[in-house]
Amino acid sequence: MRLDINLATAPYQDVARFLRRWGLVAAVLLLCTVALVWYAVSSWRNTHEVNRQIAQMQTEIRQAHQERAAALEMLRRPENRDIADQSHFLNDLILRKSFSWTRVFMTLEKIMPPHLHVNAIQPEMASSRQLQLRMTVAGNSRDQAEELVKRLETSPTFQNAQLRSETMIDDPKQGDDRIAFEISADYIPLAVPATADPAAAKVTKATKPVKPVSAGRAVR
Repeated sequence: MRLDINLATAPYQDVARFLRRWGLVAAVLLLCTVALVWYAVSSWRNTHEVNRQIAQMQTEIRQAHQERAAALEMLRRPENRDIADQSHFLNDLILRKSFSWTRVFMTLEKIMPPHLHVNAIQPEMASSRQLQLRMTVAGNSRDQAEELVKRLETSPTFQNAQLRSETMIDDPKQGDDRIAFEISADYIPLAVPATADPAAAKVTKATKPVKPVSAGRAVR
């Protein structure tokens, strides 16, 4: 029987293998640390830039509010009351003249859902001095009216579309139409083209004729 006896004072250790393993682990940890530091610095820079832009925009908004408050204060003076009234009248006139029946009908013809048509259209000035369009449409399903509201929201001509009311139709002359819906939406005027004289552009647009509409005209 043979016995192998290790007479060394310390057990054998493969130091090179140990160093290779832990050196690789240390290298991976170092790379991860560098990546995290780079990500943190990049995020800080991006956040700093965003905060700078937000602060700049807030400053511009405050300045705009101050200028608006100063302008309103000047218009509220008794000596400027006539000018303020004339300014409101001209602004309302320009806004009303910016309404285009042709554009409204062309848009409605593109977005009108099947089996739904317009019975009446009426533009009016809202309390917020926003030109608003009220229309009465007829169909046989509420889903059709809700689909029209969604399409109005995605249209460049309208925004803030709402389904305000619905009424059952008992008139047999209406055919398959069983429900009348009242829908409102804010009208978005087209931008005034740039000219050498902005005031002349406003006057030109304000004097553009508006086509009348019949309440019974239908758009399918």
